[in-house]
Amino acid sequence: MKKTRLFAFEDKKTIIHRLSGVTKLICFLLLSFSAMLTYDIRVLIAILTFSFVMAKVAKFSFGRYKLVITYLCVFMVANMLLNFLIDPGYGEELFGTKHVLIAFSDHYTLTLEQCFYQLCKLTKYISIMPLGLLFFATIDPSEFASSLNGIKVPYKACTVFSLALRYFPDIQRDYTNISLAQQARGIDTSKKAKLSKRITNNSKILLPLVFSTLDRVELITNAMELRGYGKAKTRTWYSYRRLAKNDYLAIAICLLVLAFVLFMRFFVVKDFFWNPFI
Repeated sequence: MKKTRLFAFEDKKTIIHRLSGVTKLICFLLLSFSAMLTYDIRVLIAILTFSFVMAKVAKFSFGRYKLVITYLCVFMVANMLLNFLIDPGYGEELFGTKHVLIAFSDHYTLTLEQCFYQLCKLTKYISIMPLGLLFFATIDPSEFASSLNGIKVPYKACTVFSLALRYFPDIQRDYTNISLAQQARGIDTSKKAKLSKRITNNSKILLPLVFSTLDRVELITNAMELRGYGKAKTRTWYSYRRLAKNDYLAIAICLLVLAFVLFMRFFVVKDFFWNPFI
């Protein structure tokens, strides 16, 4: 059964995929800044909803990134637990009220304010997560590099970005191939083996993976040198795409989202947090 490579670009012919690489980068940064500038849960839920709408339009499959999402969820849960263990009364200090839910001890008291504070943080993380996954899933490395160069970013830096985006699916492909070769030699890395055995056997994949990566670096370097890469001050691009009407419309929508967040932050709530306990 053929496995889909993680972060490998797949053109699904949607309006999101047809946007320029620069447009996707600008929209990603604008929406990320919008989520980072506030802890107002109402605004964060609006950004989260907007992110899922874009994912639906782009036909984005969250199941494809199950492993990444699992690691992110583990990180968020650990972060929430540490927040409570280090400062269980921060929510009470932040909102100025105290509604006790569970009293574990004199110091560790779970309050409604603390739960709401941590819910705001969790919503903030979750609102940014789909944006990052959507950006990497819909970006064509070659087109992205050419678009960056079109806005006067040095073409050598653009090439670095392009190679970095290509690296993730390539290394996953190599890992899968090496793992299958090791299993053919009797090294069990499946779920049937014990956890300690699986960790030991998977560690045997790392050395061949490092050597295959170094071989790829040498191969690409030699190919670029043979083609005279870096000799000229400029270069042409096969996949260059100019900004179209949809690109300007997408940027305008994201600017409106940022303007809405700033308006709520400085003129309506006038604070990072919306206080529902007043």
